[in-house]
Amino acid sequence: MIRKKLEMIFIAGGAGYIGSHTNKMLNKRGYETCVFDNLVYGHREFVKWGKFHEGDLAVKESIRACFKKYTIDAVMHFSAFAYVGESIKNPAKYYINNVANTLNLLEVMMEFGVSQFIFSSTCATYGIAETGKILESHPQKPINPYGRSKLMVEEILQDFEKAHGLEFVNLRYFNAAGADPESEIGEKHDPETHLIPLAIMAALGHKENIEIFGTDYPTPDGTCLRDYIHVMDLADAHIRALEHLLNKKGSNSFNLANGNGYSIREVIDSVKRVSGKDFSVNEKERRIGDPPVLVGDAGKAKKILGWEPHFRDIDSIVGTAWKWHSKKI
Repeated sequence: MIRKKLEMIFIAGGAGYIGSHTNKMLNKRGYETCVFDNLVYGHREFVKWGKFHEGDLAVKESIRACFKKYTIDAVMHFSAFAYVGESIKNPAKYYINNVANTLNLLEVMMEFGVSQFIFSSTCATYGIAETGKILESHPQKPINPYGRSKLMVEEILQDFEKAHGLEFVNLRYFNAAGADPESEIGEKHDPETHLIPLAIMAALGHKENIEIFGTDYPTPDGTCLRDYIHVMDLADAHIRALEHLLNKKGSNSFNLANGNGYSIREVIDSVKRVSGKDFSVNEKERRIGDPPVLVGDAGKAKKILGWEPHFRDIDSIVGTAWKWHSKKI
């Protein structure tokens, strides 16, 4: 893509896990960025590139301040709560933050004439898989408030397109994993609920063990199957989606997936293999809201965006995470 000027990209949630990796890649590829984050879950030390504006999507004037200061060309939206279990216990928190606050952002965008929006969506909008590998045409029947909040935003974007000419790309990704191969940033959540960093914490001796929730699923080894996609592959897809919109190719929705399903046990074995460390595993009851299998088909993203993952196997994904977490010691 040939650009006449440096575009300024507003990154909501750019101090978080996926947002910070995308921010790094955007800057490396010659874009300017304004990272907007309230630092509730984001990390100020992860904003090593671009401009930083501490603000909250719940406060429109906070968003406006950024749009007044910079000429924003497009928006990437990563700022969402994403704990499935918490969303079941406290749905209001998710509908306020993930839906109402997104409306605030969209309304400010319309005020300033910004019409290009890349949305961090999720495979959780599909719910229980009715087919093998999930295509974008799969029915969207989320089974928890987190997934429903993301689907609501997808539907809102369609309404804004009809009413205001908004152009958007929904990126429905599967399980984000891994870390910046240069180990400048990585995966850091509080509380941490993601399998790979939890297993690495056990390998490093920071946890006594790792827990498996459910061993009686209809899968080869009885544990859930998930599709793990490297965070830098996700970052690359966001930039391709941005350029898709900048080139006026229209709104669309894409799965971001490796197309390979790895069980919980296989991921734990990978961490043991990569780290060379052993640790104990405790088996517990199933959690509410966990589908047995979630594996995606990203053929549409490959065909239209020219995207495909570079980190294909679980050991290469885990390897970057292990390198980053080990560096932190």
